[in-house]
Amino acid sequence: MASIASVIDWLGRVVTGKDLTEEQGGPTVGGVRQPFSGHPADGMTPLRLSSILRAADQGDPEAFFELAEDIEERDPHYLAQLATRKRSVAQLPISVKAASDSPEHQKHAQFLRDWIDEGILRSSLFDMLDAIGKGVSVLEIDWKYHNGHTCPRALTWRTQRWFTFDRTDGETLLLRDNAGNLPLAPHKFIIHRSKAKSGLTVRSNIARVAVWCWMFKSFTVKDWAIFCQNYGQPIRIGKYGRGATEKEKDVLWRAVSGIAGDCAAIIPREMIIEFQEVASKGTSTDMYEHRADWLDRQVSKLVLGQTTTTDAVAGGHAVSQEHRLVQEDIERSDALDGSDTLNMQLVPNLIAFNFGPQDKYPVIHIGRPDEVPLDVFAAAFDKLAKHGLTAEASFLRDRMGIPAPKPDAELVGGRMVNPSQANPGEPTSARQNKKALQAMFDRLFDGTHTRQTPDEIVDALTERLEQDAAGAMNGMVDEVKAALMSATDLRDAAERLAALDLSADELTEAMARGMALAHLAGQASLLDDIAGRA
Repeated sequence: MASIASVIDWLGRVVTGKDLTEEQGGPTVGGVRQPFSGHPADGMTPLRLSSILRAADQGDPEAFFELAEDIEERDPHYLAQLATRKRSVAQLPISVKAASDSPEHQKHAQFLRDWIDEGILRSSLFDMLDAIGKGVSVLEIDWKYHNGHTCPRALTWRTQRWFTFDRTDGETLLLRDNAGNLPLAPHKFIIHRSKAKSGLTVRSNIARVAVWCWMFKSFTVKDWAIFCQNYGQPIRIGKYGRGATEKEKDVLWRAVSGIAGDCAAIIPREMIIEFQEVASKGTSTDMYEHRADWLDRQVSKLVLGQTTTTDAVAGGHAVSQEHRLVQEDIERSDALDGSDTLNMQLVPNLIAFNFGPQDKYPVIHIGRPDEVPLDVFAAAFDKLAKHGLTAEASFLRDRMGIPAPKPDAELVGGRMVNPSQANPGEPTSARQNKKALQAMFDRLFDGTHTRQTPDEIVDALTERLEQDAAGAMNGMVDEVKAALMSATDLRDAAERLAALDLSADELTEAMARGMALAHLAGQASLLDDIAGRA
């Protein structure tokens, strides 16, 4: 693999190959960046927890970052909730949008897609989303030069313990080093932040709230374990005489305490101790479980914004669906945050190192496409297609995920043939006229069963003929009226009227239709009279 020569970053600054390839944020032997951390969660008390949080507020977050990692290892519920939230984003599709339709910008976008297809970014998203719990995460970029291009070979997660915040603004991340706190090279690190509330990063993360729930839950679980260990066991009481020595008392204590558990005591023979039984031991045992479950539900709300997707609670399927929408909102927000971080800190340098600084850069998008669900899309298209909406078959196949059939493939399904489309060569107007005539014939023969009089039939036919003829006449009258209104004098009006090509086809058709209906009406009346005399 060839070495990287000097390149120009997206701000126009010259970056040497050594600055790109040399590791800056890795562990140091005997230095302040040790790979092994302490465990401040051991023997945690409220007073000690307060001091750790206060030290983080004052610019020393190392113990807090150690504690945040510690509770992930000790609380399975908290770890599962965080992993669910991180994995829901880490498995989302990653797409690239070019800066414009120009060939050059399309080339940049394709270059970025090819690098994403290598899987380096996909495998690092989970570590990048570690910021959800701790507020910030750091990935160090290991650049490589291969086949004429400079690309990240790996995105290595660096523990937050090796970094601190600048005391000047409380936000700028610095690398802890033996020589002091060092600024981070802009081309070597991806710093992703995720905030649960507004404010300083060290005070706006989920772990800062979760540590309190974990501590109180650990107290409850410890008390529960002691109760379970001693539940149902008899209390051993050893009695010694008035003249017993301290050595004899020690022997007696070892005897009663060594039988089983800690529920043991020694008292003088003359002393009386009364033990009051709890009214309902079942209720007292439920107290531990209820308190631990309540704290777990608070953690679920803290991490996922809801409880029903992880805890079985009353409420039914509808409530679960509503809570799933809340989780999807959080997922979308995490994905947008991750996309913004990559577009600001990785994409510009990746393109600039290979194609030089640009006015615009391609954009990475993490997340599902905002598409209408397939069932809603299919139902809407089915309704709108009946009103003239058209679409290419290729678009519909892509949307439904159905490939085009091969020439020799066995086909299932297909378009139903409508009887009205049996003669596709017939003009649309002719088919419409046939439908109108058929409807009138149906109404006419239905009238024989209602015993209409001949006068009523004649009136109905006359009214229908007037309507059809009026439409045809109106068209002719409108043409004559337009010619007269636009004429300047009588001679001009005469010339315009002579030039008109008035078509009487519609009037002729209406008259023919009326005569046909009159003939059929006469036959229908005759049949009606014959049927009445029979």
